[in-house]
Amino acid sequence: MPNTVKLHRILKTTPEKIYRAFLEPDALIKWIPPYGFTARTEHLDARVGGTFRMSFINFSTGHSHSFGGEYLELLPFERISYTDKFDDPNLSGEIVVVIELKKVSCGTEINIEQSGIPDLIPVEMCYLGWQESLLQLANLVEPNIPN
Repeated sequence: MPNTVKLHRILKTTPEKIYRAFLEPDALIKWIPPYGFTARTEHLDARVGGTFRMSFINFSTGHSHSFGGEYLELLPFERISYTDKFDDPNLSGEIVVVIELKKVSCGTEINIEQSGIPDLIPVEMCYLGWQESLLQLANLVEPNIPN
């Protein structure tokens, strides 16, 4: 499918921790913005039919872009699906993101598909952004720190 990225990783952690990292606002802003960006969560209602809204802020320029969407599917510790829409009218259309988690012998297999990326966003930039985000995700969920 054009304007689609697919990523696959194995992370040394549980599906539960990855699932939480996608749905808890404080965790999400820690790892999802690519390098050079910060994030702000305006709201996040993690339930099927619930919505979220957040912004990425370019740390160098202060410029931000906001987006939001709706949760389509939440199968605990296995699957998350949601939509994304940018506020910028030049980035029209609806992006659909599907995250699949599977426990494996050494941790969790994660597969991500992001489809419907607006034509103005180079697909290779989405790959790069996701790669950076997934490294940050690993740094958040792989350590097992006791109380």
